[in-house]
Amino acid sequence: MNLDAFKASLSAPMPPPQASVYLQALWHEAKGDWDKAHILIQDLPDKTAAWLHAYLHRKEGDTWNADYWYSRAGRKRPEISLQQEWESIVTDLLQV
Repeated sequence: MNLDAFKASLSAPMPPPQASVYLQALWHEAKGDWDKAHILIQDLPDKTAAWLHAYLHRKEGDTWNADYWYSRAGRKRPEISLQQEWESIVTDLLQV
């Protein structure tokens, strides 16, 4: 799957069956269900989950909390749009 196919899946009622929990979270967030996305990743202890957690809090407008999670992910808050960051994360995760 590539970014375009993942974006196309947003018209479906459920995320692609082969999508990782991280991609499922980003899928739900793109569909407007921030809470579902947050629930999927909030208790995962790895750096990828922290990166998504940071993105979600950045989207929410909670910069302090986002910066905390970017730090846990070993990253800095990017100076790109939220849409660009979402696409960057999806693209990165699709390559794994």
